[in-house]
Order: sequence, then structure tokens, then C-alpha cells
Amino acid sequence: MHLAFFVPPAPGHVNPALPLVAELVRRGHRVGFATGASMVPAVRAAGAEPVPLPSEIPDRPLSGTAFTAGDLAAMLEGVLANARADLPVMLEHFGAERPDVVCFDAINPFGRVVADSLGVPAAALVPNLTGHDDAPLSETFMPEAFDFGDARLLAARRAMTDFAAEHGVGALPDPMSEVMAPLNLVFVPRRFQPGGEAFDDRFHFVGPSPRPEDASRWRPRRPDAPLVFVSLGTVFNERPDFFRACAEAFEGTPWQVAMSVGSHLEVSTLGTLPENVEVRPHFPQLAVLREADVFVTHCGMGSTMEALYHEVPMVAAPQVPEQRRNARRVAELGLGRLLEEPDAASIRAAVESVADDARIGEALSRMREAIEESGGAAAGADALERYVDEAKTA
Repeated sequence: MHLAFFVPPAPGHVNPALPLVAELVRRGHRVGFATGASMVPAVRAAGAEPVPLPSEIPDRPLSGTAFTAGDLAAMLEGVLANARADLPVMLEHFGAERPDVVCFDAINPFGRVVADSLGVPAAALVPNLTGHDDAPLSETFMPEAFDFGDARLLAARRAMTDFAAEHGVGALPDPMSEVMAPLNLVFVPRRFQPGGEAFDDRFHFVGPSPRPEDASRWRPRRPDAPLVFVSLGTVFNERPDFFRACAEAFEGTPWQVAMSVGSHLEVSTLGTLPENVEVRPHFPQLAVLREADVFVTHCGMGSTMEALYHEVPMVAAPQVPEQRRNARRVAELGLGRLLEEPDAASIRAAVESVADDARIGEALSRMREAIEESGGAAAGADALERYVDEAKTA
């Protein structure tokens, strides 16, 4: 079986797909993985054939904000600009040796354009919470005052439709309101998905799979002390005020703190740090989570799933609506706490609360069981094999 993957070059989208890729390669399938050059080393390490694309996600820090129609319009304009650059590369590469299926990230509807242009089935990869016909994502992620009739937003949608029509595709699926493909692989356990029981057999909740990472790359300075890991992820992390509050929260306490602040924040801007606070641009996250007692997190889905896999209680400090919905779900299921307006006092209180809460520990154990039952990469590979076999015999 020959599979084409088409995923934007963002860790939160590429990383969840890599265990599936590795499993497909292990089974003897050929996988071509199209993404930006920044993610090529990770793709190659998973055993896939990298197909470098010209597009990249801008490497700029963001602080998080309310999600407006202008924000969505700008995002769609960026998706379209990337598609104009990427699709010729995709079609030339995979047109020479046509794949059996195109697996595309659900955030990018132009994956359907690639599949339709090549005349092959499409499967969507969903690294976040998903929606269905009766419960679209727009109802989950958009604020009540969101202006769906914004002129710039409507123009961006028309431009995307026009571009798809140039490639012979009459209608693009809307990631916020429509099912993206006949097969949708969701890297979240059904138990975590709100209303998970309402999804039909087009959706396979395969859950997350652990990524290989060398745990020897990091060890806590004081193995006998409780450890809190602090990270706002790789995108919406320009929050020196938040990181200062975290350092202040644990000054003079038995806690040790590993704090990941991203590559754009100068550590000096945080002032004098307590001796029990270790700050780096990046930590090997899985290695730290294996040791952590609590995770103070933005609740991006990748980080949330990794915390659940390692049964680490969360204190959620979301920065954007998507993260806020994840954080609410964490709180609803008793897997941690949501902080709406975190400061030093509330951060410390929340960390100490979740660390000592036996009910959270029990809920985390149940969610780990749900993750194991989801089947992970093996279940995803099984679903793709069946899907391609059925398409060939249809």
C-alpha cells in the first residue's frame, strides 16, 4: 500500500501522526509525507519518505487573544497561500506514482483537492477535538459574538472555493462545520471527545500513541522533590507575566519547577529566579512528564494527550479558544483544574490541590485505560488498510 500524507509543518499536527506513520512503515507500506522542511527530520525518523513543501508556519511568538472573524480570515488566507505553493509540488510528486490514499490534516481542506485531483480516496487526520453534522466545531470554538458575516472572512472563503474549482473540485469541506472525509482518524480517545457516543463509523477514535524520546536526556535536579512542569507550548507562549507568576508561586517551597518558555523569550526578562526554578527555551517534554507530579499547561491537544498518557494531573492556563475547550474538558472529566485568571497564589493553590486529589488520580487511571483501549497507531493502520481494500473492491 502506498500512502500520501499532507500535514502542515506544526509539531501539534505532525507529531500525533508520526506513530501511525511508523506503524504503517513497520507493516511494509510505503509512506510519502509532505510537510514543511522544518519537520522533515522527524518525518524521516519515523521511516517515511519526506516530501518537502515550500510553505512554513511563521516562527513568531504569539501571546494569545480572543478569536475574531479577522483572525479566522487571516488564517484562511494563509492556508490558501500555502496551498498555492504546496499543491503543485504535491501533485507533481504523487502524480508520478499515484498513492492508494491521501491522508490529510483536517485543518487543511485542500487535502481533498489533492485526493480528488489524483483520483484516490481521502482520509482525514484529526489531532484535536472534532465535530459532526449535528455538532459543528464552530459551536464549540467560536465566541458567542463571532461575526460569521465578516466581509474579509467571506472573501477568504470565496477565494478558497475559487481555487478549489480551478482544480476541478466543486465544494471544499468546511473544517468548522462538516465531516472532512469518509474516514476520519481522531488522535483522541472517544471518552475525551464531548458527545463521543454520537459519532458514527466514519470516525475512528484511535487516541494518542507515545512518541519515542530518550528519557536519559533529562533528569530532575532533585529526584526526591515534587516536580511541576510549566509550558505554554510552541505558539502562544509570549507571556513573561505568566512565567514570572509561576516562578513566584513556588519560591521558597519544596517544589522544583521545570519551565519551558519558548525560543523567543529572553530569560533575563523574568528577573532573578528562585534556585528551585529551572528555565529553558525547550525541555524534552515526554522525559519531563515521566517525572512530573503536575503539569501547568496551555492545554494544546498534543500536550493534553501526552499528560493523560503519563497520568499527570493538569492545571490549565489556556491561551486561545481551542485550548480553552480542551481545558474545560479536562476539568469536566476531573483530570485537572482550569484557571481563568492565573496569578502566583492561584497557580500554587491549584498545583497543590490537584497533586493531592485522589479522585483526579483515579480519573487519570480511567482515561489511561481509555487510551489503551482506543488502539493507537495499530488501530489507525488497521482502519486505513480496510478503507483502501474496500475502495479497491467498490
